[in-house]
Amino acid sequence: MLTVIVFAEGESEEQFIKKIVAPTLHHLQVYLKPQQLKTSKDAKGGAVNFERLKINARNTLRQYPEAVLTTFLDLYGLASDFPQFCESKNASNVHERIQNLESALTDAIISHVGCRTERFIPHIQPYELEGLFFSDVEALIRAEPDWKKYLPNLQKVRSGFPSPEHINDGYDTKPSKRLETILKPAYKKTRHTPLIAEQVTLAKMERECPHFKNWLDRLRGLAGS
Repeated sequence: MLTVIVFAEGESEEQFIKKIVAPTLHHLQVYLKPQQLKTSKDAKGGAVNFERLKINARNTLRQYPEAVLTTFLDLYGLASDFPQFCESKNASNVHERIQNLESALTDAIISHVGCRTERFIPHIQPYELEGLFFSDVEALIRAEPDWKKYLPNLQKVRSGFPSPEHINDGYDTKPSKRLETILKPAYKKTRHTPLIAEQVTLAKMERECPHFKNWLDRLRGLAGS
């Protein structure tokens, strides 16, 4: 049995890990424990900057010496103090940019905490959790009966990008904003995240989103650790 603590960016990411991802790993004796970062003694959640992440990572890995730590952060809105943030913008594509960010993040966390490399698995999702939902827009609309009429709009968005992970990071064009703009009743993150994810399924997300699949494969690879 292995505990994997997941630093989730917000409530919707926390629920996604808890309700959708974690149950699929139980048979491997890998148990995900999602949590939002502490901002003070009594508060959690909100913007994730690198300094906060470092402090929480150090405290968590020292408190749980047998656990593995991973992250589930959005590339959209990622704080500019993350290692290689500016340099990574010169990458030729989003997946190369993410690889550079995650590699630098691993080096920084391992150096700061002083733990074994295998105890930290970085994951930054391009560009948002909601991008995963575009893996199957026909399934997405089943989360709300009135969303059926908006299928052509969602299909148009999806067809404009090589993969759901390429749906970009402008304020008006990030995946969550597209859902909020297109769908009526309006998309609400905490309400609709588990409903949509159940319809789309992890299997379809993995087929369409290679970076997300790589993260899940690394978590599965922890079985027997």
